[in-house]
Amino acid sequence: MEDENNKVTLHGMWISTYAKKVELALKIKGITFDYVEEDLSNKSSLLLQYNPIYKKVPVLLHRGKPVSESLVILEYIDETWKNEPRFLPEDPYERATVRFWATYCLQMSDTMKKAFISDKDVEEGAFDEFFEKLKVMEEGMKDFFPGGRSIICADNLRLLDIIIVCSLGTYKAAEEVLGMKILDPEKYPFVYSWVNTLLELPLVKETLPQHDKVVSRLEFIKQNGFTFQSHIS
Repeated sequence: MEDENNKVTLHGMWISTYAKKVELALKIKGITFDYVEEDLSNKSSLLLQYNPIYKKVPVLLHRGKPVSESLVILEYIDETWKNEPRFLPEDPYERATVRFWATYCLQMSDTMKKAFISDKDVEEGAFDEFFEKLKVMEEGMKDFFPGGRSIICADNLRLLDIIIVCSLGTYKAAEEVLGMKILDPEKYPFVYSWVNTLLELPLVKETLPQHDKVVSRLEFIKQNGFTFQSHIS
């Protein structure tokens, strides 16, 4: 009965970077959970019941109570399961700083998705706003990690690690579809190194979708359009 009361279920979609953040966080914490794949073109009655306001994935169901919005869910996980690694620092100022950059990274990710389905071509500046935000992220992270983000392993992943790798972890698929550099190591060396170091972790590899599958879906989206914001959060 106790196990049933503590049951955890994640409603997500395989290509949703937002759902992948939550999936990775659960795995990092070692939390056993059930996964429900949602068809966002035909949303389940449970998804609509658990997230009636936004009707988006991800939704985390814990003890029969739903929690929605990826950043809110990540903090809920960290506050409910207090085992290491802790995703947020104890110091209030440091926590506030992490929350700021986490929100900024999500905004940057949304900007990239909007650019991807924009009517503008790459040459017409569709990605200009994304690259501006990426530059700010690059400089901000250099200041936040003055000694670099060193010794990365599954046992010490933090909130920003989860968000950055799930937001940009499939950048090579986007580069292949667009025929352009998304994460240029010469322009954004810190973020490039950080993301690629995280991508080498077995836990991250098993969580993020396969490259070829992402390429196929992105090609379809590029040709047919897709309203990201109406489905995922």
